[in-house]
Amino acid sequence: MKTAIAILNWNGKSWIEQFLPFVVKYSSEADIYIIDNGSTDDSVSFIRKHFPMVKVIINDKNYGFAGGYNVGLKNIQADIFCLINSDVKVTENWLSPIIALFEKDQSIAAAQPKILSFTDKNTFEFAGAAGGFLDNLGYPYCRGRVFDEVEEDKGQYDDETEIFWASGCCFFIRAKDFFEQNGFDERFFAHQEEIDLCWRLINNGKKIYYTHLSTVYHVGGGTLSKQSPQKTYLNFRNNLSMMLKNLPKNKLWIIFPRLCLDGIAGIYFGLKNGLPHLWAVVRAHFAFYGQAKESYKRRGSRQTKKYYHQKWLIWKHYIRKN
Repeated sequence: MKTAIAILNWNGKSWIEQFLPFVVKYSSEADIYIIDNGSTDDSVSFIRKHFPMVKVIINDKNYGFAGGYNVGLKNIQADIFCLINSDVKVTENWLSPIIALFEKDQSIAAAQPKILSFTDKNTFEFAGAAGGFLDNLGYPYCRGRVFDEVEEDKGQYDDETEIFWASGCCFFIRAKDFFEQNGFDERFFAHQEEIDLCWRLINNGKKIYYTHLSTVYHVGGGTLSKQSPQKTYLNFRNNLSMMLKNLPKNKLWIIFPRLCLDGIAGIYFGLKNGLPHLWAVVRAHFAFYGQAKESYKRRGSRQTKKYYHQKWLIWKHYIRKN
């Protein structure tokens, strides 16, 4: 099964310098590509000089995470794509367990490894942890991370199991399934595009998996920090658009209470992090309204009824302190 590792780069020379050597060292069974998203630093020349075994694909501009991969992957021939952030440190034998999953079950379309924090290696990392899920209001969470709280890795998720979404920071997907779904929704630019894609795959009868037998370490915030109002904007806008695209028709009413809860969250963020974050939520809502017609047009012919694994997560976590 031919595997291609694709690292999207945008002015990321420091990350490439730090982490690409581990990808090269521990990925002999795969072809390695850098998809450069219109960088203006010298990262491309650095890669060509120091890593001649790595193939470089040049996008003509910065298309964002979603568009950058959509454009770049058209130039790669493989059965399995591994989309991995430039700020991820891979470990020995990280590929084989994931490839084994795809070989074992043809209905598995996407998968992820265990994702731990690079800065605190005994703790799960925010973006993916041990596999992602949604609650009934469309809030994403992970085994090992609920909202902003992460767990210590004590082996509690040492298993291979079906999940709802795989993290975009280390995202394995069959090339056939990626292109059949027309890749990521480029309107998202960045954030939650992988959740949207996984939801579409599940709506079409595919499975998403996690395995603890593969481990990577993620720095996180390499492109946008958690404190960035733009990150807040993208997360709120994209989450609402994703729900409109993928919820069963009889569950679309859920978007209204989410809009109300978003308003409360916006006030909280404004008080905690500053007015730009409140304004980011307001902008996100107007942007969602602006693209709602197109989002609805992109709904597939079927939607799974069981899209959530927890109910009222925000109530359980913040009010009941579970």
